[in-house]
Amino acid sequence: MLAVGLMSGTSLDGIDAALCEVSSFGDNTKIEERHFHTFPLPKSVKEKIRACAANIPLEPAELTSLNFELGQLFGEAVLKLCKEAHVESQTLAFVASHGQTIFHQPYATEKYLPSTWQMGESAVIAEMCGCPVVSDFRVMDMAAGGQGAPLVPYSEYILYRDNKQNRALQNIGGIGNMTILPANCQLNDIIAFDTGPGNMMIDTAVSFLFNKDYDEGGVLAAQGKLLPELQNDLMRHPYLAQEIPKTTGREVFGSQFTKEILSRFEQESPYDIVATLTWFTAYCISYHYETFISSRLLLDQLIVGGGGSHNHTLLAFLSQLMPQTEVLIQEDLGYSSDAKEAVAFVILGNETMQRRPSNVASATGARKHVVLGKIQYV
Repeated sequence: MLAVGLMSGTSLDGIDAALCEVSSFGDNTKIEERHFHTFPLPKSVKEKIRACAANIPLEPAELTSLNFELGQLFGEAVLKLCKEAHVESQTLAFVASHGQTIFHQPYATEKYLPSTWQMGESAVIAEMCGCPVVSDFRVMDMAAGGQGAPLVPYSEYILYRDNKQNRALQNIGGIGNMTILPANCQLNDIIAFDTGPGNMMIDTAVSFLFNKDYDEGGVLAAQGKLLPELQNDLMRHPYLAQEIPKTTGREVFGSQFTKEILSRFEQESPYDIVATLTWFTAYCISYHYETFISSRLLLDQLIVGGGGSHNHTLLAFLSQLMPQTEVLIQEDLGYSSDAKEAVAFVILGNETMQRRPSNVASATGARKHVVLGKIQYV
């Protein structure tokens, strides 16, 4: 059967849409990517999302409208993808939509309960596309005591586990997240957590310093040198000291935090700042491996996906910091770095349609395995 996975992440690069053929479920799942496209988000929508993540108050009317506006954008992405692939959207078994994270509060505070909010009204998508929509994947895991993240380890278990190799899957989107798949592992053997910033801080700095959306290929970072004072400041970030499993987001490493750094180091070369922030993303990955994983197992392969896999300077830093581990990208294994998470939601949505659990409790901290997502029928 055919299904579409939708992903719009913290980097706000756009709406990733993957058309896949999927069959069976659980350990027997077979999936093939048929078509993929990233559709840009309007600038006005990005600004509203960033305002929410920065806790800047929006009127209730703006929030409810944004939910429906995102639903329309997701629905249009499905329709355009299907048109490109010569498929009628009504024939899809389902659309699996991660939605757009507006705010994610994984831990209780004196003021707030653990909670999360992903926008993109599923009823709008279902009505536009004429097929069921699975959405809101995070909330059931949080209801069961988990952090609602990371969500993709189940799909990585299905696609990447190996009988002989100790593998880690490292996604580098706005935020970085790592999934550890020990050789010949079972689902409960998986370890997963957010490593910290992915492209988020780099993109903010590049936008502010160079008026570009991102550092294409890592070319800007390659022209800079590392700033020891900034390195030391970043290495003291409290997120690194937290025990796993853990999750983070734009609320911690977003534009506000990055602009404070840019203000403190405004006398330094812009190239040096971007180089150091790029190094920090790689350092966070290697730090978490060395601190929390290396005593349990030695990694044979680190397989990088997401937009960061195109940043050659970032990959070079990773290879330098993890010399005993083979650093690969998704394409080295015949997969797509850009489509990885959209494909993952097809796998998760397929499990939901079968009423099967797909959270990895050892990764999220949930009390039990639960069925993720809500289904909107037509």
